[in-house]
Amino acid sequence: MTQQDIISQLQFELKQHQQRLKQLEYENSRLTLLNKRVNEQLDAALDGTGLCLWEQHIPTGNLTIFNQQWGHLLGFTREELPAHINSWKNNLHPEDKDWVIQAFESHVAGQAEIYQAVHRMVHKDGSVAWVSDRGRIIEYDINGEPLRIMGTHIDVTQEKRYEQDLARLALRDPLTNLLNRNALIDAFEQEKNTHSTHHGALYFIDLDGFKIINDHLGHRYGDTLLIHIANDICQVCDQLLSAADTTHNHQAPRHHVARFGGDEFVILAYYSNVERLTVLARTLLSHYQEPIDLEGETIKVGLSIGISLFDELDELDEFTNVCEQADKAMYSIKKHGKHNFLFW
Repeated sequence: MTQQDIISQLQFELKQHQQRLKQLEYENSRLTLLNKRVNEQLDAALDGTGLCLWEQHIPTGNLTIFNQQWGHLLGFTREELPAHINSWKNNLHPEDKDWVIQAFESHVAGQAEIYQAVHRMVHKDGSVAWVSDRGRIIEYDINGEPLRIMGTHIDVTQEKRYEQDLARLALRDPLTNLLNRNALIDAFEQEKNTHSTHHGALYFIDLDGFKIINDHLGHRYGDTLLIHIANDICQVCDQLLSAADTTHNHQAPRHHVARFGGDEFVILAYYSNVERLTVLARTLLSHYQEPIDLEGETIKVGLSIGISLFDELDELDEFTNVCEQADKAMYSIKKHGKHNFLFW
């Protein structure tokens, strides 16, 4: 082969390599564009869900968020909150921290098939964010030790708030935000089942003259009055029943205030000192001894209060019985002058 032949051969091979290089460059550009479009589609799909994809390098603890800026959920910048497992742990809600970390480490240790937890985290502004986490080990090193874990992180704060609102509506009077009848019964039964001693008093309060006020000034004014009285009852109970109970290891007595509907209020007080219970009734009455000014109107309203004492030694220590006794005592007051109280 002559020198000219060798040169021609080399030129031919060079041309082939150049063509191959162009082909590879084109293929690389195509794949890069395809990858960009896939990422754009993924981001677009995930943006509306609040879901982010994360990966942790287990030996170092370093975290990578693929489709969101690190710290975005909690209001931090990358500089304020390093992308590391310790940053995540430090921002877990104090009440959830221990069990969430335990769930995560149980999966890493091979004790659980996946890591899964719905928990709270603390936002930079101090508010609480609810998140749903899932993760799974995706790679092990040559010694069989976990190397990488990948998962999803979803902001479920709005859903949790909705659940809490529904729970509140199920247990609270929508007008006054006091407990409703079912919630008060639950509180009575829970106290009965969880404490060795179960005694106290139930106040059944019915307003005097409310129907006349409601008819003359309208339902909106009536609602305003009910809210006003509910707040008064709560304030008086807090002042008189939150003092130290020297008969029970200096613990503050427990109490609940509820609205049963209409103009009926109920106080459940776990306190057996009749003198203190009498002071509570008289203090409530004193608030409405004289006409009150409310939203530009001067009105006269009274309270008829029936009180039933209960004790775990009494065979009739059931909520229905206790409530019925207080109700009867209240109606006795209604028949004999109103705006007073009577123990059953």
